[in-house]
Amino acid sequence: MVATRLFCALLLCALQETVLSQRGHCTGNQCFAFFQSPLDFPGAKKSCGDFGGQLLSSISDHFLKILKAAPTGRYWFDPKNTFRSAGEALQMCPSISVSNSSVLWEPCGGSLSGFLCQYPIKEPCTEVPAGIDIQVKYNFEVDDSKTFPMGTIAEARKVGAKYLDSKYVCSSNIWTRAPWTCEVFQGGCEHNCSPTTHRCTCPVGKTLHHNNISCEEGMCEKNRCVREGERCQLNPGGPECVCIEGFEKEDGVCVNVTICEHCEHMNCKKFNGVYECVCKEGFLVSPHNPTRCEVICEERDCKAMCIKTDKNKSQCFCPKGYISDMKDNIPFCTDINECDSGECDQKCENLFGGFKCFCSEGYDMDQEKNKCVRIEEEGSGSDLPYPTPADPHPASVPTYIKTGSVLGITLFMALCAVLLFFLIRNAVKRCGKFELSTFKHPDIDIFYLQQVTTETYKRLSFDKQFKNDC
Repeated sequence: MVATRLFCALLLCALQETVLSQRGHCTGNQCFAFFQSPLDFPGAKKSCGDFGGQLLSSISDHFLKILKAAPTGRYWFDPKNTFRSAGEALQMCPSISVSNSSVLWEPCGGSLSGFLCQYPIKEPCTEVPAGIDIQVKYNFEVDDSKTFPMGTIAEARKVGAKYLDSKYVCSSNIWTRAPWTCEVFQGGCEHNCSPTTHRCTCPVGKTLHHNNISCEEGMCEKNRCVREGERCQLNPGGPECVCIEGFEKEDGVCVNVTICEHCEHMNCKKFNGVYECVCKEGFLVSPHNPTRCEVICEERDCKAMCIKTDKNKSQCFCPKGYISDMKDNIPFCTDINECDSGECDQKCENLFGGFKCFCSEGYDMDQEKNKCVRIEEEGSGSDLPYPTPADPHPASVPTYIKTGSVLGITLFMALCAVLLFFLIRNAVKRCGKFELSTFKHPDIDIFYLQQVTTETYKRLSFDKQFKNDC
């Protein structure tokens, strides 16, 4: 039994060394395997013998179909009764090309793509027992048989699952579940196998799946460290949030300490949980660079900061907004009045070390252009830079009457005039032509005032005529 298991181990180790040994085909009690190993003819023959088999001895139509599944290249084989003499056999040996299935003679000492072996099935394994929802894939094909030779790899996976459920290797009638010894196909591990523990290991950032062979995304992907300066680190006890380079953990929080390494005066303190550079007396942190220090001068004239560069020479520095000056052979820094140079558009206020611009009433400061722009009246919508001057004469209509109101009134009056015209025209058509010829009657050319009674009153003839006409 020990010898059998030792033979199995040797077989598996040999299969491990030849990457494509697990590709093969079995039919009846014979198996064929493709070994992609760059060996010469004697080495290929010996390797097949180590497996208990021999180089392929015959080429059938069925085998030619199987051969098409092999990787492209030329493979050693040993057909019987092919060699003419022992001398020729030592010089040239037969091989077969996968591309066109032609037999070629190659130098026996040369290396080809691999070799073809045939061996009887000994101590085979039956099918891997699996549930209804489990699919099993074998790397050896079998015809008219449910047995698999030693070295066969079987992968079991649930339908639709991302990771394998289990993995097995056939060894002396037994399916050995992965992980097995690391010398055999890396223990069946997806990535690496530890030779000391014979367990699968995963690269940084991934964790071992519960199937003990696959690697899945680590816990850091599920529990990310989102605070500033943190990163996730997988430790034996599980994921942990640690500080990145340049940050140090204080009170459970990662604090940026890189600024302290660049402070000009090498002084750094923490304010509200954040480290900031601190300057020496007489200096102030630059508003443009938080790691630099600038000389403080809150007067019109301050003594300059000088550094001796030679025995009789020195280099003096003044704060921004000041200019170096000499008073009684003493270097001073005098404030520059920027307002005299017209730095502002309208109004200017000189400050020690700087200046400030203002705008007149009705103007506002454009911060981007540093210019004063007129404030437009709300709702005016005018693009004119200045408002239009008012008319010196008062308006003929009240100011609250808009152009639309005037137009409406004008149209209404025109409509009324048209209606009145049509009314008069209609009345004239109904009454006929109005004649005033009766006013020329001789009886009424001259009127005299006299007393009139009902007996003497006579109606004028034109009154009757007018009434009858109407």
